[in-house]
Amino acid sequence: MNTRVENILDEALALAVEERSALVVALFESLENSADPAISDAWRAEILRRRAALLAGTSQPAPWNEAKGRLLSL
Repeated sequence: MNTRVENILDEALALAVEERSALVVALFESLENSADPAISDAWRAEILRRRAALLAGTSQPAPWNEAKGRLLSL
């Protein structure tokens, strides 16, 4: 992740829950308009799979510091 993305992410995380939710929807919709429709279909399927796993209790979210560390190491 580059500095610009980190700064945007930090700003996004400072938003209220409703604003962050709206941002997620807008970003997801921007992926749906990508040149390759298979990408958006794959993302939608992955998001739904992960959401179902969280709701079922078969998956646990990672703490933000851990997830951020993984992203920064990419």
